[in-house]
Amino acid sequence: MNQEEIDSLVEMAKVEIEAAEQETTAVSSRFPSVQVEDLPDSWREAMARAGWTKLMPVQSKAMPYVMANYDLMVQSRTGSGKTGAFILPILERVNPLLNACQALVLVPTRELAQQVTDEAKMLAGETGVRVTAVYGGVGYGNQLQAMRQGAHIVVGTPGRLLDHLLRRSLTLNELQILVFDEADRMLSMGFYPDMKQVQRYLPQRRVGSFMFSATFPPRVLSLARQFLHEPDFMGLSTDNVHVAETTHCYYVVPPTDKDRSLVRLIEIENPDSAIIFCNTKMKVNYVRVVLQRFGYDADELSSDLSQKDRERVLQRVRDGKLRFLVATDVAARGIDIPELSHVIQYEPPEDHEVYIHRAGRTGRAGASGEAISLVDFTEKMKLKQIAKRYEMTLEERPLPSDEDVARVVAERMMVLLETKLRERDKLQAERMQRFVPLARQLAESEEGLALLAMLLDDSYQQLLYTPPPVEATTDTRSTVSSSSSKPRRRRGRRN
Repeated sequence: MNQEEIDSLVEMAKVEIEAAEQETTAVSSRFPSVQVEDLPDSWREAMARAGWTKLMPVQSKAMPYVMANYDLMVQSRTGSGKTGAFILPILERVNPLLNACQALVLVPTRELAQQVTDEAKMLAGETGVRVTAVYGGVGYGNQLQAMRQGAHIVVGTPGRLLDHLLRRSLTLNELQILVFDEADRMLSMGFYPDMKQVQRYLPQRRVGSFMFSATFPPRVLSLARQFLHEPDFMGLSTDNVHVAETTHCYYVVPPTDKDRSLVRLIEIENPDSAIIFCNTKMKVNYVRVVLQRFGYDADELSSDLSQKDRERVLQRVRDGKLRFLVATDVAARGIDIPELSHVIQYEPPEDHEVYIHRAGRTGRAGASGEAISLVDFTEKMKLKQIAKRYEMTLEERPLPSDEDVARVVAERMMVLLETKLRERDKLQAERMQRFVPLARQLAESEEGLALLAMLLDDSYQQLLYTPPPVEATTDTRSTVSSSSSKPRRRRGRRN
């Protein structure tokens, strides 16, 4: 990249930042932030029970939106205090005398469901508001009892919530508030079909909807368009409501274990699409082979390719039919993928400016993305120099272990299998009973377990990647930022 191209990129970034600031001036003052002294006594008592001494930024900014029932998307990571940001206002709006579900919180895992439920119970205290967690992998008994007693706030995974809706043990006729917590992880876990099924049970009338997510890549923005109506977008990296941006992070990995580390990250992140940058043609070829051997849809782009093969790869990129493109900087120059969710730097570049060029491939058109670097100790120092030079916030993350991957893959597989089971008609459900004795027999021996693991692995590879459809009629920027002062027409359920 020459200096003229670098200057051009910098100028484009400045223009986008200025436009975002102008666009959000009106939006950021729609509701003023609140502080502890602004809260009613009941809220302060709840905070005291939870041991809070002050409000976190996400709580101060998001609470007024929930109280005003104004749809909102919040870009916020785990540990930022987002649970309190929606639970406290929900407790204020729930009517304890109405024995029905009035607030529904969708979460990606049973652990998060229990965590949110515990915090909600602590904040609720003796107010009479009943909160229950609903998730798979356990019996229905306690959950059914909570529904019969009239749980006011239901926190759960989409799959088990859908089971209760199908059984009619849960109804949403009195629902007032819908929250998506860690929406990006829910899509990563494969919950999209279940979420769309849950949507069929939402009331026709107005329901305030709020989405919290660490990132807002195109798939999450598409989900927001399908569930939220003209939401404001709140990012916590600045003081204003603003356009989403790219997250820069890195993992310190052993030099001899980069290939396996890359696979573990892909399994955990489950990105919709990514460019994986390497510094040499030889490394590009090696990484492409590794990914293909693990069953990923991957191809390479390097100067060694014939023009025919290069055009074939480029056409797959343009058509959005290639999930992972492994490339050198020279080969990838000039390629624009608007819906790229991740940039992975298998090898950090030698030139500082090249990092900006690579990272700039994601987080476009109002979406957010992630720029991930795999580095050893020496490369980590170079990466920090780049961050300092360009005033970037650089986050170090712990490398996931094989046990972490096994846990996430198991949870994801359960979601996928339960979804397919719900889709079976009576005849198909009857037909599969002939294999129940064999399944029991296989589970009792090591040889049988190997066969079951093989079948699960094959099914996982076939079921894993099913992105939700993107609604082409809606502009992304209008979704994440709306400064109109006109009254909004609200909606209930969308079919």
